[in-house]
Amino acid sequence: MAAVPTAQQSEAGNLLLRLWRNQETRSVIIQILTMAALFLAVAMIARNVAINLEAIGKEFSFDYLGSTAAYDITFSPFIEYTSRDTHLRAAAVGIMNTALVAVCGIILASILGFLMGVMRLSKNWLINRMVYVFLEFTRNVPVLLHILLIHGVIVTTMPPTRSAVNISDTFFISNRGFFIPSPVFESGFGLVFATFIVAVVAVIFFRRWAHKVQDETGKIYPVFLISLGVIVGATGLMFLLTGMPLTWEVPALKGFNFKGGLSVRPEFIALWLALSYYTACFIAEIVRAGILAVSHGQTEAASALGLRTNRVLQLIIVPQALRVIVPPLASQYLNLTKNSSLAIAIGYMDVVATIGGISLMQTGKEMESMIIVIGVYLTFSLSISAFMNWFNKRMKLVER
Repeated sequence: MAAVPTAQQSEAGNLLLRLWRNQETRSVIIQILTMAALFLAVAMIARNVAINLEAIGKEFSFDYLGSTAAYDITFSPFIEYTSRDTHLRAAAVGIMNTALVAVCGIILASILGFLMGVMRLSKNWLINRMVYVFLEFTRNVPVLLHILLIHGVIVTTMPPTRSAVNISDTFFISNRGFFIPSPVFESGFGLVFATFIVAVVAVIFFRRWAHKVQDETGKIYPVFLISLGVIVGATGLMFLLTGMPLTWEVPALKGFNFKGGLSVRPEFIALWLALSYYTACFIAEIVRAGILAVSHGQTEAASALGLRTNRVLQLIIVPQALRVIVPPLASQYLNLTKNSSLAIAIGYMDVVATIGGISLMQTGKEMESMIIVIGVYLTFSLSISAFMNWFNKRMKLVER
């Protein structure tokens, strides 16, 4: 004889059924189950990795980061490094080199991309066609070939060290890199830097106040000139009061190479230029699409008011086009940062070449090294995405 469900069982069944039929509750339950399945899969993978590592006699550990790296890094502009330093310090140098080429590349690619995007819309047939041909050629050739091409041109066309191009006995150009004076910060420079920061903060508050006054009364202050005067004036005055605590170390040829100063290696220059103009070609098309997305009536209305073409572009077209340009622009910044991993092809010591290359091969810590490399690129990508999302919100049209 079948058991008859009790009143409590029937009530519990009806409650679960009502919860499942509720759309919001059902979506939460599905998300919880999905996350649980994901964590279970990760745990199974981790357990499988641990078993396999134990089977071949390996231990999962990051202790190797404290051992001596025993290899040289030719380009370390931020921190000093020798072959006697640890793998952790080598990884730090690689991460900084990756960040340097990513930041410099994003800045140059943005400038070039905007210029080429505007030139692509020029009414001058020659300029329009030249930019079009350059964009199509560059975008349809793999970025690695561009990197190898620029590096080869620099190494083969620049003179050797002893015949380096000498510019006022201060700047030197050779196939080993560009040698420029490096700043030497002396006692008291901290006050100069602190004054600069305070001046920048003051300018930010002044700009907000000036815009508020303009909205309320219509009175316009020369914000740019006042801001420039405050920053330059306050910083320069403190620089003089502290006895000019900044000197320059000029490079000098000693033996077979230059000593002193700052050496900008050809590997960095090649990677920076290639990634910049390659990414700029994609940004140019984004800029062109953003400008074309602005109604032509806006341009006609601005021209009817007597505004010059450059002012129409600056005040009318670009602010509206940015709302279309910024979202896809973030993807190009991410692509540039991730494409910097190709640096190993020309010997630029980024995070892939240091901790993900030489350190990995010396220590045999494949899993640990790849986790560090993946974590670095993930951090960079999420940081760029967060900043671009914030900037995109600032560019949104404010509704009243």
